Amino acid sequence: MSLLSVVVPCYNEEETVELFYDALTGVLKTMDMEYEILFVNDGSKDATLEKLCALHDRGEGRVKIIDFSRNFGKESAMLAGLREAKGDYVTVMDTDLQDPPEYLPRMFEVMEKNGDDVVGTRRVTRKGEPKIRSWFARQFYKLINRYTEVEIVDGARDFRLMKRQVIDSILELEEYDRFSKGLFVWVGYKCEYLEYENVERVAGETKWSFWKLVRYALDGIIEYTNMPLSIAFWVGGFLTVIMGIVLLVQLICILCGKAIAFNAVLICLVLFLGGAILLASGILGEYLAKTYDEVRKRPHYIVRRKYE
Repeated sequence: MSLLSVVVPCYNEEETVELFYDALTGVLKTMDMEYEILFVNDGSKDATLEKLCALHDRGEGRVKIIDFSRNFGKESAMLAGLREAKGDYVTVMDTDLQDPPEYLPRMFEVMEKNGDDVVGTRRVTRKGEPKIRSWFARQFYKLINRYTEVEIVDGARDFRLMKRQVIDSILELEEYDRFSKGLFVWVGYKCEYLEYENVERVAGETKWSFWKLVRYALDGIIEYTNMPLSIAFWVGGFLTVIMGIVLLVQLICILCGKAIAFNAVLICLVLFLGGAILLASGILGEYLAKTYDEVRKRPHYIVRRKYE
């Protein structure tokens, strides 16, 4: 029989892990294949680990827990799960049931019918989300897809079914700052998406604040495009031309004997130029910081204990 590995990152999900496990296993038991569930406890500060240990005892050898020494983030948790997964097929799911387990049989059906290597899911609506958050999300996808060599589908979830070859290709990518939505697409392979309406969390609260999502989006833009550097270049060039024109106008006025408010113009130019320089320096600093992270070669995570 084929083996399916289900990778489940967890951070402060004591209210959802049991509900998720019951829903997931209810679906997996109807499928004609073996399965393993890999929970990655990403430094949870509540009773998530205790709940996972209880599921480990119930799991009849099919539940494995990877317990981090602290919170390293969802990207590191997904990477740890993918590295430990032994399955011929691998999927990544969240415990909040926003990734409906009942879609798994359909994903297998589509994969076998169409010969896909990856079957992903995407939300066609963002019902239940704050409007400003949804608007920024749509603008992010428009922006990053305009300047990258691969297309990151709007509304795509991390919930996707992947064959072993795809997982091996993803694990060959060793960059420190990982943006999995981009990595899943960058490796290529034949991919198809199933669409569904947005599903709200079954319990608890999201761990993704607005500013965390903004930071995550900026990481994706910096890692997959040089567009910010291009913006800094063109802004610098534009300001140089404008300053040249202003200085030329001032020179002509002086030669013609006309009085000008030289000090006011000069102050405006200095402030404008100073802001542009700070913007360009900030952009360069972000890219240098990413390079520094890569050079340090720190591990993506530290495992405190494994529950086999």
